[in-house]
Amino acid sequence: MKPTDIIKNKEYFHRVVDCQYACPAHTPVPEYIRLIAQQRYTEAYMINWESNVFPGVLGRTCDRPCEPACRRGRVEEEPVAICRLKRVAADHKDEISAHLPVIPTTKNGRKIALVGAGPASLTVARDLAPLGYELHIYDEQKKGGGFMRSQIPSFRLPESVLDEEVGYILDMGLVTHFNHYVDSLQGLLNHKYDAVFVGSGAPRGRDLANLPGRQEADESIHIGIDWLASVAFEHTESIGKRVIVLGGGNTAMDCCRTARRLGGEDVKVVVRSPYEEMKASPWEKEDATHEGIPIIDNHVPLEFVHEGGKLVGMRFEKVCAVYDDHGKRSLVPTGEEPVLYPCDAVLVAIGQENAFPWIEKDIGIEFDDWGMPVLNPQTYQSSLSNVFFGGDAAFGPKNIITAVAQGHQAAISIDLFCNGQKVEERLPPSTNLVSQKMGIHEWSYDNGITTDDRKIVPLVELTSALQNRALEVELGFDVQTAFVEAQRCLNCDVQTVFTDDKCIECDACVDICPMDCINFIENAEEEELRQNIRVKAVNVEQALYVSGELKTGKVMVKDEDVCLHCGLCAERCPTAAWDMQQFYYQVTKAASACKK
Repeated sequence: MKPTDIIKNKEYFHRVVDCQYACPAHTPVPEYIRLIAQQRYTEAYMINWESNVFPGVLGRTCDRPCEPACRRGRVEEEPVAICRLKRVAADHKDEISAHLPVIPTTKNGRKIALVGAGPASLTVARDLAPLGYELHIYDEQKKGGGFMRSQIPSFRLPESVLDEEVGYILDMGLVTHFNHYVDSLQGLLNHKYDAVFVGSGAPRGRDLANLPGRQEADESIHIGIDWLASVAFEHTESIGKRVIVLGGGNTAMDCCRTARRLGGEDVKVVVRSPYEEMKASPWEKEDATHEGIPIIDNHVPLEFVHEGGKLVGMRFEKVCAVYDDHGKRSLVPTGEEPVLYPCDAVLVAIGQENAFPWIEKDIGIEFDDWGMPVLNPQTYQSSLSNVFFGGDAAFGPKNIITAVAQGHQAAISIDLFCNGQKVEERLPPSTNLVSQKMGIHEWSYDNGITTDDRKIVPLVELTSALQNRALEVELGFDVQTAFVEAQRCLNCDVQTVFTDDKCIECDACVDICPMDCINFIENAEEEELRQNIRVKAVNVEQALYVSGELKTGKVMVKDEDVCLHCGLCAERCPTAAWDMQQFYYQVTKAASACKK
């Protein structure tokens, strides 16, 4: 293998900081966790805010793609509670107004329309407002937040937290058009906007329109996302005592838990797939089960049962999952008699899809066979050059953090477009490597590897929680618990950096490495090297760190997959061939992307 180029290859160490790499917005996770351990909550919050815009919201509701990637999960059963530590920063921060961007009083002459006031549009506004753009945001709801407000129940996300973080952006001088449904893109373009960003989400919930009994029992059957919005805006305050929720995603979990709080005594979730393959996050399923809601898997709906137009139950066929040689799943009937579950109401939460009835078909925007806009996946620009998409409106339903990441990229594109530059020519991310050395064998970060178990977030007493849908269920970590949990972070952004010409091949680093991931061996092709090192490197998604040729003709090979970043190799090395250097990675934002 060729020596690893850690200078020119800006993505090399990025992939080693697994949590940051897995985050769609590339939040520098270890950096803000260290600050939390130091009780510097405001600084930790602002690092989050720079990347993911909604730390308080995401600290409660994020889908947590960072946690399965966490290196701690490779040496212990549970990863660091990254998401809940983010909430700690939000809950304990000081006033941040002095840290927010300064908004110029004189605008730059460009006017942008933002359709939808959800996380994608708000992120675009956050990035463009400091550059002097006049920003007009449109939403049919009475307040900003989009699906964060309409589809996430207040017992998971208090309205005050959402209001605060949406307010930071709306206070940047945005012109708001709430209670305003945009019914024509052409009409919007007629207002002479320089660009339009569509962040209208995936506003239509899927239905079972062709299932027998659907029309007759319509009054008691509700689309999940519409019903949640009706509850959020206090149009719905009760539901029947026997409720069936159809679906296995996070929306289904929100529906069933909300139904329990609105009077549902017998609430159950019925899903087609096996329990292990449900799309809902594991913790969402656990929360529902904790609240006494059974999840019945492997049941396919057959019909809505009604008597005289009144819903009385649902009939299901029992199935089992069968997989072919390629892993493709089929749901095969077991041959058992159909099952009837009595109910007074059904909430259908089987997925969402996009709807663009307000975009004229002859306006110049190309749509694919699934009714989705055809976009450049890097720039989010549509076939109509001044119209950009992001969030669920771009590539279908995902989550908040993905919408934020797309909003950042769309803002770059809009800024480049409005300045007459090519939207495809984007600057690379900012990176840096800085030694943490303070003495001959001393570094400025704590590299003690603790063996503490992951801390559990305390909950409100169940009876109280079910009596008040506005009462937040999770209490969050206290300061002491947060410190202990933060100490579980392995500081994966502090890299072991090797200098070839300082190495005397004494094997001191090999002897002290607790993971046996450092090797001095003959060079070979990657596949052979992975087999030849002491502990075979089986995860091909993680790189091998390979040095140049040493004096003996061998090379140093380190398996990045199992390295704990403990720094023992650097402490033990008598010649300082190993150093611990913090890797800094920041995605380019609109403010720095345009060559003005």
